Amino acid sequence: MPNAKEIKYITNCPECGTELVKIEDQANHFCPNELHCPPQVVGRMIHYVSRKALDIENLGSETIEQLYREKLVENPADFYVLTKEQLLPLERMAEKSAQNIIESIEKSKQIPFEKVLFGIGIKHVGETVAKKLVKNFSTIVELRNASLEELFQVEDIGIKIAERIHDFFHTPENILMVDSL
Repeated sequence: MPNAKEIKYITNCPECGTELVKIEDQANHFCPNELHCPPQVVGRMIHYVSRKALDIENLGSETIEQLYREKLVENPADFYVLTKEQLLPLERMAEKSAQNIIESIEKSKQIPFEKVLFGIGIKHVGETVAKKLVKNFSTIVELRNASLEELFQVEDIGIKIAERIHDFFHTPENILMVDSL
């Protein structure tokens, strides 16, 4: 078309400013700043509290966003050190709501390892992969210390998933979070 203009895509994440990445053979661009881009950080915490993961009731996306904005949580481990006194000053937070959140967080400590593994948000580790990993590695320490070869030997774990798991457990921020959990 004679009047057609080339589409200019943005080059940086509108949230954190990180340069966007485009993978060959894929149409979309994405922000690689998984650990510090606010929507990704909040999204991982929303995933962590979801029904299929740790099923922490009374912690919806708006509350998590508010907790993040107030710098009360930066990763899932931070939920476990929240106090009712920290929650009470928040907007739309009454005594009963704060107590319910604290009780739901406490209750989540009884959730099976496979749901925690799914909940911490390792890329490509869904519910099924988490169950298979738990069959082969009975503790988070065993999984963290597993070599790429050991991970790759787990049924249905390809090299891409093995690398993601290995990378996750060798990233300083993730190590701190897992140790805190």
